[in-house]
Amino acid sequence: MTDLLIESSQLEELLRQALPTDVDYASARLVDERSEHLSVRQNKLEPIFNDFDTGVMISIWDGGGLGYAATADLSASGLAAAVAQARHWASVTAGAMVTTAPPSEHAVGTYASPVEVDWDTLPLTDRLELLQQQSRLLGIDERIVDWRASLVRREVDQLLVTSGGARIEQRFRFVYPSLRATANEGANTQIRTFGGHAFCGQGGAEVLGRYGFGDAASQIAEQALELLTAPNCPTETMDLLLAPDQMVLQIHESIGHPLELDRILGDERNYAGTSFVTPEMFGSFQYGSELLNVTFDPTVPGQLASYGFDDDGTPAVRQHLIDNGILVRGLGGDVSQARSGLPGVANSRASGWNRPPIDRMANLNVEPGESTVEELIGSIEDGVYLHTNNSWSIDDSRNKFQFSCEFGQRIENGEITGTVRNPSYRGISRTFWRNLKGVADANSFTVMGTPNCGKGELNQMVGTGHASPACLFGDVEVFGGEE
Repeated sequence: MTDLLIESSQLEELLRQALPTDVDYASARLVDERSEHLSVRQNKLEPIFNDFDTGVMISIWDGGGLGYAATADLSASGLAAAVAQARHWASVTAGAMVTTAPPSEHAVGTYASPVEVDWDTLPLTDRLELLQQQSRLLGIDERIVDWRASLVRREVDQLLVTSGGARIEQRFRFVYPSLRATANEGANTQIRTFGGHAFCGQGGAEVLGRYGFGDAASQIAEQALELLTAPNCPTETMDLLLAPDQMVLQIHESIGHPLELDRILGDERNYAGTSFVTPEMFGSFQYGSELLNVTFDPTVPGQLASYGFDDDGTPAVRQHLIDNGILVRGLGGDVSQARSGLPGVANSRASGWNRPPIDRMANLNVEPGESTVEELIGSIEDGVYLHTNNSWSIDDSRNKFQFSCEFGQRIENGEITGTVRNPSYRGISRTFWRNLKGVADANSFTVMGTPNCGKGELNQMVGTGHASPACLFGDVEVFGGEE
């Protein structure tokens, strides 16, 4: 890996010298990113590749206008050219902006991902042997027709300096392990994965142990084979117990996106859609049953979207979005809060140095309840227990949805009675969450994430964190994929 650019005092001085003093507010956000991608498919090592990406975003607020300019040229002349371009766009947009207030925070601080075992203490040969071992455990049967084990690690270092005196340094370390087995028999193909890419987080090599990566391959292969002979999921209205790795998708699509303030304000209408949530709902709308408590929590150690400050420099703190079922707060940074007059959070985030920050989900979690998973299963007379998302469909307002899972278990008279394949369910967001009738306790609470949430024009792909226990819903329309 390269030397960390944010450690260069000379570069920091260049950034500070580049910021103009004759404007209302100016900032420079340096992003230095490095990643390694390793993959073994069917016991054969695929090409190893590494990414390196560095640049600076200049932002200028002046005279009621706002201008951005990004550059990968970190010389004094390159930064000066970016400042000139940002000045130009601030001048062009003056008087035409929906909001004119620059960021009000002038924070000074740091954040660093907690790392217990530095990735580089695990030699490349050992990393590759781990993947080869997992690959061999996946390809255990001739009916497993395709399989893959992979690891991605990313290092992202950021430095934000502003004309208002802010200096924020943040160092992120991410690990993304992945396993996948595809089983086939005749016309029946089944896929089983390692949490559907949800088992990822901040940290070092210890992230692999956090999610049991070294022990998962055998179970994934066995479950893929088990699905080949399992009956199709029944079609009826029944109880639905969702495992944490499916709750990731449920939270993301039917709570996270609908609560983004820029979406509620209409900014995403032409691309990612709007929201069934309206400004009048905050403070009174019954989003879910009283068992539903949802927090924006950027403080969870090791969660994918933990951070100390958002990309506008606002300090990030834990906030309730839904409190005992009532909608109280949206997902919107300082700009969206000023525009809407609604309470928000520090979640103005950018995917890299060449994108401006917009409202993005970060760590969005369902808080634990008081029931054990066994108690929830025991309360179900007729239902299914679903694990790991494999497809999703939801309307433009994030209201009506239909989701499918990799692996289902039938529950009858309080007991798991067998495996079912091709399970799916559908619902309407507010009705679905109001039918929440059981939330498992902290023993089931699992910290996970989604590494590839897309939004914005130009598109921005970011990681979002989601943590949840298993949750039980009543009166859900469940169906099998073969009917």
